[in-house]
Amino acid sequence: MSNSEAEAEKQILGRIQDMIGQEKDLRDRLAENTIDQPTEHERLAQLETELDQCWDLLRQRRARAAAGQDPGDAHVRPASQVEDYLS
Repeated sequence: MSNSEAEAEKQILGRIQDMIGQEKDLRDRLAENTIDQPTEHERLAQLETELDQCWDLLRQRRARAAAGQDPGDAHVRPASQVEDYLS
């Protein structure tokens, strides 16, 4: 893995960690009654979609690298596409 590939992966993982922290913060704020439930649910849904897109991008990059292809050619797929994946 080249330095630029490692840096790109590090950035994606950093973004994932940031969003996980935001999820925790939203749940804490709901428990403390500093945010209403509809707002919390709306933002959580957005974060879940963004997380799915980040994980998908990371998987694409790793698969491309494993296949000897350029991981830089991976791209963020639309939410409608990644949300339809089965676990």
